[in-house]
Amino acid sequence: MARILITSAIPYINGIKHLGNLVGSQLPADLHARYHRARGNEVLFLCATDEHGTPAELAAAKAGKPVAEYCAEMHAIQAELARGFRLSFDHFGRSSSAQNHRLTQHFAGRLADAGLIEEVSERQVYSNADGRFLPDRYIEGTCPNCGYDKARGDQCENCTKQLDPTDLIDPRSAISGSTDLEVRETKHLYLRQSGMRGPLNEWIDGKTDWPILTTSIARKWLNDGDGLQDRGITRDLDWGIPVKRGSDDWPGMEGKVFYVWFDAPIEYIAAAAEWSKATGRKGGEWLSWWRTDMGADDVRYVQFMGKDNVPFHTLSFPATIMGSGEPWKLVDYIKSFNYLNYDGGQFSTSQGRGVFMDQALEVLPADYWRWWLLSHAPEGSDSEFTWENFQVSVNKDLADVLGNFVSRITKFCRSKFGEQVPEGGSYGRREEDVINALRARVRSYEAHMDAIEIRKAAGELRAIWVLGNEYLQEAAPWSLFKTDPEAAAAVTRFALNLIGVYAALSQPFIPDASAEMAASMGIDALDWPDDCDAALSRLAPGHAFRVPEVMFAKISDEAREDWQTRFSGQRD
Repeated sequence: MARILITSAIPYINGIKHLGNLVGSQLPADLHARYHRARGNEVLFLCATDEHGTPAELAAAKAGKPVAEYCAEMHAIQAELARGFRLSFDHFGRSSSAQNHRLTQHFAGRLADAGLIEEVSERQVYSNADGRFLPDRYIEGTCPNCGYDKARGDQCENCTKQLDPTDLIDPRSAISGSTDLEVRETKHLYLRQSGMRGPLNEWIDGKTDWPILTTSIARKWLNDGDGLQDRGITRDLDWGIPVKRGSDDWPGMEGKVFYVWFDAPIEYIAAAAEWSKATGRKGGEWLSWWRTDMGADDVRYVQFMGKDNVPFHTLSFPATIMGSGEPWKLVDYIKSFNYLNYDGGQFSTSQGRGVFMDQALEVLPADYWRWWLLSHAPEGSDSEFTWENFQVSVNKDLADVLGNFVSRITKFCRSKFGEQVPEGGSYGRREEDVINALRARVRSYEAHMDAIEIRKAAGELRAIWVLGNEYLQEAAPWSLFKTDPEAAAAVTRFALNLIGVYAALSQPFIPDASAEMAASMGIDALDWPDDCDAALSRLAPGHAFRVPEVMFAKISDEAREDWQTRFSGQRD
């Protein structure tokens, strides 16, 4: 049994996330977690809300609430939406947790002791209209590299180039839009990432199995221009983790907090401690997932994120862990994703463009969205959501292929043999051919799932569903029953057993439909078909079943047109 540690990029607290956020980290991470649990592996799947920084302060002010109260409310909302999409986190924590405060301050102290933190006097942008220093991401302007006119002061989300606010052309406050900006002197702590360039380069070079998207972004940041830059890890804000050196005060840093991109990834580690406490485990048991001197050397750690998060998870967070000099677990594999676009434009939380998680669940149950998003995951390139494509995929894949197969055979059996698996007849050459084809496709499906090749895995799963339809169409038990009822019984029995196989294989993608198939057959949905022969003889004659509810209703043209109008690109 393998031990698999899984984290997905933690979502900002300032609002409900859109479908592009979902498919870029949390949803594929859940697919991976569900698959490995089904294969009998021990899984710890962690996520959290990212609660610090200016985005939280501004969102709270807009809502007219204290920032701590706002974050608590939004964490509850995001946790509920995660449950709605059946995201199977073992723990969904908060970066504002006491555990993350302690760990962040601990890492800062270790890095300072190692000479990797430097106090720097710098000139920082101050907005007279807003009466505050502006964090990099709250200064907007035109990117000098690609010309994108909404680039942020820390990074251009269009070309991913790392920026300083002074690099921007025509800078303005993202809070008020004011151009009345001036530069003032302030002191901050910098993580000397440049001092870790050699170890990071060596580490990245060893990751030959990583997606090209991941390594190419990391190497670009490591080697382009002047190479890896030192990075500020403190900010002049009220809300955040107070700057301390371990448990000691840090002279000169009074009133400052750690930068959100320093403390947020550390919450991955803190979340394990929170999980351990919440589930009543022994105090230090969580360390066996994170410390290689305490058992984590046998853990495979996989991270899921969008490409805009890659630089911080391949460079800044590893620099923090390596620089601490302590044996913390480094990530083994990073699965990064391109962008999911929306109907000719981009999903954008800040601009309110696209379908958001709460809206999606108001329209259709989670499985519809899970299937489309995962089967169109933006792995090799950007993908685009269109309502036409969504309608076609749901109707053909879920309704016509899987749903139709389950409905036809269960209803036929009920009408001819009752609600129990019929006896009589025996499997022959046709069934052997299906078993052989199924065995090959299941092994291929498993190989793609192991390699986290999500679209290829979805294609294999659909092909497995098609096998059942083709078998049923060729065997035609409804016609066979007229001349050879026992042979029709054998075909029916074989097809009913296929439902059990489909329930197990489909569970990582569409867990609700999987549970319904398994419940209707009276079996456990997590019983993986390692032996296809045995799996297709599991439901013996006399085994009771029920005809399941319609699993997937087709999307009509009228409904699709209504949704296109309703979600025309701007969230209220």
